[in-house]
Amino acid sequence: MAYVTRRVSDLSGTEGAESDFAALTVRRYPGLEKPVQLDVTPEEIKELKDNEEVVIVEVKQPGSNESELVHMLRDDFDALAPKDNMAELLGQARGTRGRRPGTRVNGNGG
Repeated sequence: MAYVTRRVSDLSGTEGAESDFAALTVRRYPGLEKPVQLDVTPEEIKELKDNEEVVIVEVKQPGSNESELVHMLRDDFDALAPKDNMAELLGQARGTRGRRPGTRVNGNGG
C-alpha cells in the first residue's frame, strides 16, 4: 500500500510538486486573529509589490514585553516629526542595536 500526497495551491487549486510552491504568510487581515499560511505558486503572487507609501513600525509600550506592528501611510508617519523632517530624523536615529550613527566603540566607527 502507498500513500499519495498532493500539493495544491490554496488560491487556485493548481496541483504541483512540493518544490513548486511558495509560502505566503498573512500576518494581518480584518477579522484574522492570528497569522496563517497559504501554499501558492510563484506565478500566482508575481504581481505582489511592496507599497512604498505604507510605513511599518513596531511599537513596544512601557512595561510591556509585547510589541505591535502598525502599518500607516507615509504621509501620516511623516507628520509625526517636527517641521516635517522625518527623513532627517530617521538618518540620525540609533540602530536597532542601540548605537547612534557615528558612535565609536573601542576606537572604531560604527
